[in-house]
Amino acid sequence: MRELTYAAALSEGCVQAMERDPAIFVTGIAVDYPSGIFGTTDEALKRFGPSRVFDAPAMENALTGIAIGAAVMGKRPVIVHPRNDFMFLAFDQLINLAAKWRYMYGGRAGTVPMVVRAVIGKGWGQGATHSQSLQAPLAHFPGLKVLMPACPQDAKGLTLAALQDDSPVVILEHRSLYGLTGPVDEAPLPTPIGKARIAREGRDLTIVAASAMVVEALRAAEELAREGVSVEVVDVRTIRPLDTDTILTSIRKTGRLLVTDTSWAFCGLSAEVAAVASEKAFDALKGPVRRLAVADCPAPVSEPLEAAFYPRASTIARAVFAMLGKTSAAFDGIDAEDNFKGPY
Repeated sequence: MRELTYAAALSEGCVQAMERDPAIFVTGIAVDYPSGIFGTTDEALKRFGPSRVFDAPAMENALTGIAIGAAVMGKRPVIVHPRNDFMFLAFDQLINLAAKWRYMYGGRAGTVPMVVRAVIGKGWGQGATHSQSLQAPLAHFPGLKVLMPACPQDAKGLTLAALQDDSPVVILEHRSLYGLTGPVDEAPLPTPIGKARIAREGRDLTIVAASAMVVEALRAAEELAREGVSVEVVDVRTIRPLDTDTILTSIRKTGRLLVTDTSWAFCGLSAEVAAVASEKAFDALKGPVRRLAVADCPAPVSEPLEAAFYPRASTIARAVFAMLGKTSAAFDGIDAEDNFKGPY
């Protein structure tokens, strides 16, 4: 199987979906720029032209309302936000209209098959208003599906699945993943929405992770294996719906749970997974659940402070050692450098 970057996989998934369905169009700020949202929209623009891939003004709420209307009338719009922080301006339409459409009209007013792609910023001093990770508030509301692909295959597969779904779907893409390479099927094979994957088998402890934290967890697990520790890594892939069965099966297998997320711990994904573990697998736990998330403050701009703000592979490895009652090893050398220079 050939290897693609995460960005190329996103692009290929969108292009293949557009080839099969002429109702799909792509819009948003900068989708027709030469950079093409980190190279994820330029091929679609070349293939389908400005009638199906076109720039939009900075009018997030209005644009979402227009897309909802188009979806209800039979189109499949894709809105792209260069930073997911800009989506706050669209929450009224997205949450109060798109998510509730089927419920309010009892299924008698059609569906809203729209996809919202949004980028989570990190590095290059993105700061407090361009680096947030919004899966928790989005997944809180019934009616929205929230996806966070962590590898190139799922970047493509979940894009294909979202563009075949009749619900409004939000795909959150972490900026640090765009250069990640991995095997990707050439065929347009959707990744099932609501099904987690076991990214690495293990026996001593379960790490449940999302998005970029899956990559950090796998890097930590590789180093921990050299220390004789076997870690199982569960990539949730979908925040809502959440595959609790796969998570619980892994917890019952290992007896220990560490949850790591790209956002804050309070009221977040890690809180939900910890609650599921305590409610449904408490008897299998050999110790307390531990959560690792970003520091409980807005993201700093300073590079040294930013390095301390985000959990990394070394942070995870040390946490695993502590949970297993082991003396911490020197894990500092396992963290990958982030050479992103910005801005988009």
